[in-house]
Parts: sequence; structure tokens; C-alpha cells
Amino acid sequence: MSQPRVPGGGGETVDLPCEETVPVRQFDMGMREFDCDCGATHAVVTDVNPPDRFLPEFLVSLLRDTVETTSEEMPEFGTPHLMGMVLEEFPGQVVAEDVSDDQDLGYSMLWVTEFDSRRLHETIVELVIELMEHAVSHADDSDAMTEFEQQMLEFDVGEFVEQYRAERDLDADDVYV
Repeated sequence: MSQPRVPGGGGETVDLPCEETVPVRQFDMGMREFDCDCGATHAVVTDVNPPDRFLPEFLVSLLRDTVETTSEEMPEFGTPHLMGMVLEEFPGQVVAEDVSDDQDLGYSMLWVTEFDSRRLHETIVELVIELMEHAVSHADDSDAMTEFEQQMLEFDVGEFVEQYRAERDLDADDVYV
């Protein structure tokens, strides 16, 4: 939980899933991982990171067209929704911090996970596949469900993530995604 601070003083901290406490200002908008004093590398996501950090733009567009959100603050499906799925699935391994009071950060929400950015990427892809499978199961079209299941048998999440990260060059230091 955040510690009290003087407004604008930049003294806010975040308790990571590993129980280390770190100043929020150590996390910038372009950061994808944090090498922690605990010895682990934690994935870092902010609300300004686009969802195509994890998923192809055509899929993001499809999700935006089909997933109804219930938030007036976030009416369009995006990164906060993806991270909400991860937080729901792994509540003890993800910390979500509202840092909207610190206008100097450039972002309002911060998520830090127990696992690294590659594992987070794989987790998001797996959760989106589950969401898609759930949607197809409600279509009352057994052929569509059978076809989806067959395609998923051939789909390798790890290989997809590796290819997508290479294509997006997600290891480059100058990419803010």
C-alpha cells in the first residue's frame, strides 16, 4: 500500500509482490521490467502502454468492438482491462497502484508483477484465448467451437510471444511500449 506523502513531493512508494518497497518514481512510462533488490525481474506496465504491446492491432480492434466495458473512465477495451484480467487470475502476484495524484509521472496506473515481462506477455495471450473461447462457446455454433478448438491445438503461445516480441523489437531500450 502507498505511504503518505507530501503532494508533489514524489515520496510515494509501492509495495511490490515480493514485499520490497520501492519509490514510484523508479518506474517510468517506457519501463517494461524492473530488476529488483530481491533478485527477481518484475514486469512493469502503465496505463499509457498500448494493448498492442501484447496483442496484434487487429485483435485489439476486435476486442474493442466486441467487449463491453462498464467503466465510464475507461470506455474502450485497453491495457487496464488486460491487466485487470491478470490481477484477477493472479491476485497475489500483481500489484496495482493508482498514482494519478503525481502529475509528474506521465501515467495514472502502475502494475508490477511477480513474474518477468515475457511471462506476463504469455499470461495475457493465454487469458485472451480463454476469453475468446468463452465467447465462441456462447455463439451456439458447434462448428465454430470445433474450428476454434482445432486452431488452438495448433497455436503455440510461447512461439507466438517470441515472434511477436521479435517483430515489435520489445527488447530495444528506445521503444516505449
